[in-house]
Amino acid sequence: MMFQEVISTITDMAVNSGFANLDWRSLIMILISFVLIYLAVKKEYEPLLLLPIAFGMLLANLPVANLNSMADGSLLYYLYKGVKLGIYPPLIFLGIGTMTDFGPLIANPKSFLLGAAAQIGIFITFFGALALGFTGPEAASIGIIGGADGPTAIYVTSQLADHLLGSIAVAAYSYMALVPIIQPPIMKALTTKKERSVVMQQLRPVSKTERIIFPIMVTLVVCMLVPDAAPLVGMLMLGNLMRESGVVDRLVKTAQNELMNIITIFLGVTVGATATAETFLTPKTLMIIALGLIAFCIGTACGVLFGKLMYVATKGKVNPLIGSAGVSAVPMAARVSQKVGQAENPGNFLLMHAMGPNVAGVIGSAVAAGVLLSIFGK
Repeated sequence: MMFQEVISTITDMAVNSGFANLDWRSLIMILISFVLIYLAVKKEYEPLLLLPIAFGMLLANLPVANLNSMADGSLLYYLYKGVKLGIYPPLIFLGIGTMTDFGPLIANPKSFLLGAAAQIGIFITFFGALALGFTGPEAASIGIIGGADGPTAIYVTSQLADHLLGSIAVAAYSYMALVPIIQPPIMKALTTKKERSVVMQQLRPVSKTERIIFPIMVTLVVCMLVPDAAPLVGMLMLGNLMRESGVVDRLVKTAQNELMNIITIFLGVTVGATATAETFLTPKTLMIIALGLIAFCIGTACGVLFGKLMYVATKGKVNPLIGSAGVSAVPMAARVSQKVGQAENPGNFLLMHAMGPNVAGVIGSAVAAGVLLSIFGK
């Protein structure tokens, strides 16, 4: 009798195990999570968020485990509330603010124009997604990928189209990680060797007073004009004010390290855990990935083209390559501008000049998000 009970128990465990309930769709999602883990660990493509996103995807697609972010009562369900309620992305922006130097942007305010130009890809792709049959909120969530700002993409999608969150998060962070591969061909195709070789004048020093006034003024102006951008821009500027004030070092260190790391883990795992086979393996996902790439490429191209316009307007004093940094992948996009420029002219140092449009792009993508949220927000 005891032997039969043991056999029955083993049989029940086998029948109810994940292995027995594994279907092809879940297997594909698990394999995709393995690929993302490989890219994060081996290739170091945005590992801080891609790794937890990939593992969250793995957890969500384990049969029977019921660990996706939408499974009522599970651990990830409650952690996901921080995404759904719009808590995690603004806190990420707080940490980003404490690590961002707005000095290059203050020294060269024209960089704001380059950062704004690079956001055009968001709106062109938005209209393209509408034409392909996506709803307004879905199209807005897809378009924001063009800003190359993962937290902003997650924030907008969580508020407007959370059923697309897994697809959009994977697309956004994949393209952010692929900036060094995607941008250089576009930059070279749209500029001449002479333009890429332009050496720009050194930026002027920026005073501490200017650095303190800047986040306060940006908060007032942007949040008055686009109130829906206040959670992202407000927290970004609070972090920067804390950094530049020099009187709250403990808070700055906490925001840069402990808080940022904790929120990054929660955000990555729970967003990844929304990517179940049912929501991810659809024709819409392929369209989102394609549209996201188009948005990012258009944003890069618009930044470079506006840089060419500034090159002409200043009679050759602006290197158009810095326009590509107008997308908000900080500081990777600025480093790409530096690398491409230095390849043409070894004496060219564009990094600090490119950081102006780069940090302007962070503000620009948050403003674009606010505009879309004001139109389609609940």
